[in-house]
Amino acid sequence: MSALIKPHDPDCIFCKIVAKQIPSRAVYEDEELYAFHDINPWAPVHFLLIPKMHIPSMAQIGTEHAGLLGRMMALIPELALQQGCNPYPDGGYRLLSNTGREGGQEVQHLHFHVMGGPRPWLRG
Repeated sequence: MSALIKPHDPDCIFCKIVAKQIPSRAVYEDEELYAFHDINPWAPVHFLLIPKMHIPSMAQIGTEHAGLLGRMMALIPELALQQGCNPYPDGGYRLLSNTGREGGQEVQHLHFHVMGGPRPWLRG
């Protein structure tokens, strides 16, 4: 495991959200994952899905994380529909994960934005 991956980073805003030190509007939670509404949504449906473990970005993902990422990817379609995204193929959603400064990553904790709903959206 990378030295950057840890159970919790006390300086990370998303770790503080997982620890309930910062309020959020939950979408989903289990032992490994947490999903919550974006505070500045770009689309009618906009939530984030994160691992509770502090993984800084996709750059630290290895084969040992295949199960975790598989669970995340399998959960996203269900949550998207529950949150109001219209069904495929006419509906749908955008899935986005920025990695590193050049990739536009602002919070150094792996997260997926799930955005959907009728267009036009504010961004994206």
